[in-house]
Amino acid sequence: MHNQNIKIKLKNLTKEPGIYKMLDKSGEVIYVGKAKNLKNRVSNYFSSSNHNTKTQLLQKNIDDFSI
Repeated sequence: MHNQNIKIKLKNLTKEPGIYKMLDKSGEVIYVGKAKNLKNRVSNYFSSSNHNTKTQLLQKNIDDFSI
């Protein structure tokens, strides 16, 4: 699902609180969220953990993210 660029971005995320945006292939924002720990929360979207149907659909459409 994720490319090398996303792997690098995930590795460099802070554990601080903040806001994140999930982007689709065209760069459109498809989800905005907030987290107490950005690294944990954002990384979770790129894991294969058991997620609910809404999150699984979101995962399929995520191409990038920004903070």
